[in-house]
Amino acid sequence: MNKILLDTNILILAAAEKPPPKVISYINDHTNTFLFSSASIWEITIKSNLNRPNFPINPNDFYNELLSVGCEELPVNSRHALVMKSLPTLHKDPFDRILIAQAIYEGITLLTTDKVMAKYKGPVVFVG
Repeated sequence: MNKILLDTNILILAAAEKPPPKVISYINDHTNTFLFSSASIWEITIKSNLNRPNFPINPNDFYNELLSVGCEELPVNSRHALVMKSLPTLHKDPFDRILIAQAIYEGITLLTTDKVMAKYKGPVVFVG
């Protein structure tokens, strides 16, 4: 079984039934288990609270939908935060940095559509 952490953008695209084509091969591989970070829900909640018309996602519904399709939540813990200290500052977004740290610490693959995130060493795969 392969554990795959999805970045926030991929989660949003998949929920809208528009996953990047390269992600579909991961979805179709039934040996994969998909995870979402609690940091992604935090990020979506913050964006939702800004009440931007181009961001109509309800965080509660989004969270429940992720669980209903079989995604597993990966909580952020102190060990993940401590890994962030060793990361080079290629990316300044704290949400993206914690996803990278979680993937490294947990030894799981992070799928991303972000070219900058993909520059980190470790288990980051660009599927953009």
